[in-house]
Amino acid sequence: MTSAATVRQAVILAGGQGSRLKPYTDTVPKVMIEISGRCIIDHQLDWLAEAGVTDVVVSAGHLSEVLLDHLASRELPVRVRTVVEDEPLGRGGGLKYAGKQLPAPDDGWYALNGDIWTRFDLRGMTAYHLERRAVATIGLARPRMPWGVVELDELGRVTDFVESPPSPYPINGGVYVFSPQILDLLPDVGDHERTTFPSLAKEQLLAGYPIEGYWRAIDTPKDLAEAAKELEALRSSLGD
Repeated sequence: MTSAATVRQAVILAGGQGSRLKPYTDTVPKVMIEISGRCIIDHQLDWLAEAGVTDVVVSAGHLSEVLLDHLASRELPVRVRTVVEDEPLGRGGGLKYAGKQLPAPDDGWYALNGDIWTRFDLRGMTAYHLERRAVATIGLARPRMPWGVVELDELGRVTDFVESPPSPYPINGGVYVFSPQILDLLPDVGDHERTTFPSLAKEQLLAGYPIEGYWRAIDTPKDLAEAAKELEALRSSLGD
C-alpha cells in the first residue's frame, strides 16, 4: 500500500438479517433495500468504482440467492465475487473470511458495512490512513440526534432551541481502510470492534477519519424515509 492510488479492492459486508427493516427484508437482503429507486449495494459499488476500486468481494448471508441474482442481472462497474459464510462468523470473522478472497492479499483494501449510504472522498481517507501509518482507519460519522437540544449562555439562560443537531461525538461510520496485515489481526469468529480495534488503538495503529459528506446508516423504516428526503434535497441543491 504505497500510495493512495493503490487501493483497488474492497469488501462489502452484506450478510445481515435486517430484522429491524421488516417487512422489507422478508423478500430481499438489507443491501438491496431501495432508496429513491436505487439499491444500497448498487450505490456502494458505483461509489467504490469512482474511487478506483476494480475488485469487490461481497460477503452474503440472508437471502444470498436473491442478491446473487440481482448482481448477475446488472452491468457492474467492478469485478464482484460473492462469498457465503457456512456459519455465522460475526462482523470481524466475516471481514476476515471475505478479505482472504481478495485478489491481491499484499495490498490494502476498503471495507463497508452493507447498510451504509454515504458519499465522501475515499481517496482522501486513504491518504489520511497512509500519512498516519495506520493498520486500520475508521470513517467517523456524526449522525443527527433524534431529539432537539437547548442552548444556554454562561449564566444558564436559554438562548436557542436546535432541532436534531449533529451528535457532538463521532461514531464508527462502517467504512474502513485496511493495510494488508489486518488479515492476521482480525478474529476468525467475533467482532473486530471488541478485539482487533482496541488492540490497535493501544498500539496507536488505529486512525479515525472525519467523514465530510453525506452519511446515513439504514437500520429502520424511519431511516429509509428520512434518507429519501435527504437525498432528494441534495439533488435539488445540486440542480440534479
